[in-house]
Amino acid sequence: MSEGNEAVEFVVDGHVGLITLNRPDARNAVNSDVASGVEAALDTIEADENIWLSIITGNGPVFCAGADLKAVASGDARGLSTERGGFGGLVMRERTKPLIAACDGPALAGGTEIVLACDLVVASTAARFGVPEVKRSLVAAAGGLFRLPQVLPRNIATELILTGDPISAERAADFGMVNVLCEPGQALTEARALAERIAVNAPLAVRESLAVMKGAVGEDDATAMARSNDAIRRLAKTDDYAEGPQAFIEKRPPEWKGR
Repeated sequence: MSEGNEAVEFVVDGHVGLITLNRPDARNAVNSDVASGVEAALDTIEADENIWLSIITGNGPVFCAGADLKAVASGDARGLSTERGGFGGLVMRERTKPLIAACDGPALAGGTEIVLACDLVVASTAARFGVPEVKRSLVAAAGGLFRLPQVLPRNIATELILTGDPISAERAADFGMVNVLCEPGQALTEARALAERIAVNAPLAVRESLAVMKGAVGEDDATAMARSNDAIRRLAKTDDYAEGPQAFIEKRPPEWKGR
C-alpha cells in the first residue's frame, strides 16, 4: 500500500509503515505539506490494525533541516505544526505504536526534535544532531530543550543547547541516543532490520509495554506498578495472550493476530 502527498511518501510493507520526508531539494525542511503529510500517515498507522510499527526517514542526503525558513518568512509558520501533532505533525502526537527514526544524514533544529519524538533511532555515521536555534536568537521550541536531557547526559545536552553546535552520530551513540550506528547508506536497511526484530513479538504486548514505559517516567514505583498490572489485565482479554504460551508449548512460532 502506498499513499501520501508529494512532500511525504507513505508505504506499508508487511506490518511496517514507512514515512519518507520527500523534499530533498529543500533538505526535507518542514512546511505545511510535510506537517499535514506526516499527520495523515500517523493517522493511517494508528487506525490500521495490520500496521504494528513504523519508520520515518528522509529522501536525499539530509534527514531533516528543521523548519522551512522560506515558509516562516512568508508568514506560513502556523502551517509547520498541526493541532494534534505539533511541529511536523509529530513532536507532540499521541501514538500507541513504536516509531523508529532512520537518519542517513544530518537532523538539525526541528529535525533533531522529530528524532527525539521517536521511540528508537538508527543513524549512519553521516548523521549529525543539534539544536542551533540560539545562533539565530531562537529557542528549540519543539521539544529539544526538555527531550535532549532525557537521552543525553545533562552536561552534554546543555552544551548542545547553549552552543548550538551539533553532535556526531558516533558521539550520540556513545551516550545512548542512537540505538544502531551504521555505515552511510545503510540507515534504512538497519531500521528495517530493527523493525523486524520488534514485529516478531506480540503487537499488543509491544504497545502496552511502550505505553507503560512512557507513562511511568517520573512516577513512583507503586503508581508505575499499577500501570503494569493494568496492562497485563488488558492483555489477558486478548486472543494473543493465549497464543503466546500455546505456541511455546507446541514448539512453534506464534501466530499473532493483534487482537
